[in-house]
Amino acid sequence: MSAPIVVYGPYSAGGQAVTINGVIAGLARDLVEFLRRAGLDDAWDILDNPNWIEWRGGRAHRYEAA
Repeated sequence: MSAPIVVYGPYSAGGQAVTINGVIAGLARDLVEFLRRAGLDDAWDILDNPNWIEWRGGRAHRYEAA
């Protein structure tokens, strides 16, 4: 089973694409705020949990443009 949230590597313009359960959720510039608005009040607690978030094309916690 893969993580329900996938965060893709940073875009050159800034931000990261995010999918939730395979559906494009949008472009996040502030990932924790993005996830909080999606209903995950404990976003800081799940950032490093691979059962919740899979980081693709970039390192975890790297939000600036590549």
